[in-house]
Amino acid sequence: MTTLKISDRIRLATKQSPDHRTVVEVGPHKVGGEDVIVIAGPCSVESRGQLMETARAVKAAGCQMLRGGAFKPRTLPYSFQGLGEEGLEILAEARKETGLPIVTEVLAPGDVELVEGYADVLQIGARNMQNYPLLRRVGAAEKPVLLKRGMAATIEEWLGCAEYILNEGNTGVILCERGIRCFSRVTRNTLDVSAVPVIHQSSHLPVVIDPSHGAGVRSLVAPMALAGVAAGADGVMVEVHPRPEEALSDGAQSLRPPELEELMKQIRKVAHAVGRGVQHGAR
Repeated sequence: MTTLKISDRIRLATKQSPDHRTVVEVGPHKVGGEDVIVIAGPCSVESRGQLMETARAVKAAGCQMLRGGAFKPRTLPYSFQGLGEEGLEILAEARKETGLPIVTEVLAPGDVELVEGYADVLQIGARNMQNYPLLRRVGAAEKPVLLKRGMAATIEEWLGCAEYILNEGNTGVILCERGIRCFSRVTRNTLDVSAVPVIHQSSHLPVVIDPSHGAGVRSLVAPMALAGVAAGADGVMVEVHPRPEEALSDGAQSLRPPELEELMKQIRKVAHAVGRGVQHGAR
């Protein structure tokens, strides 16, 4: 395989040889290994009942990790901003019951210590991709970091932000392609499926794909998830809600539990077709 050339100044995130790959361990799961992982859960933790119901559905579907936002950066200040530490406590309770590791977002350097005490993976959202003080702070954390691509970021800019984290000593960086801004008004964003093979050819870091934010339309989530797996994504992250019509954020792109179960069946088929499997879910 030809290694794509990126900036000479991006040193730590660059692939040093064709077989150079980083595998990030999250509990019993490996991101970047032979098998695909699936991260699922609601955009926001809205209540204990909503999160626990979703977590049980995520486990029943065979997913490997639970996502959920306790701190939410929103376009407008009037939108639901999350439950804060109460949301983190609910996520921790869900992990205790289901065994699912937790992926949740951190917004500010001063919140990292708090979030790290609850989370298994620290998520840096698209709006914070170039928040350099935050990148440096999570680079000093002991938990893996899921770094989402910015809304209008080039791949080199995205890898440059990963470089900030790696440069502080945290080698557990997972990249997440979640769609970029485009001129189309049909979808929320344009999911850059080509970013998956580009990353694998230029960087050793694992990459997961987020079709929920990439498409913003529930009916498009499954096709785009499967396209990502076919392109070589190491994982898929999707939003799930037991009653999307009642969701306080991102209901239009959230799968219902039966739709998640069907997607998992399809992911297994596509993964098998490209010579991979899907990791076992929480036990």
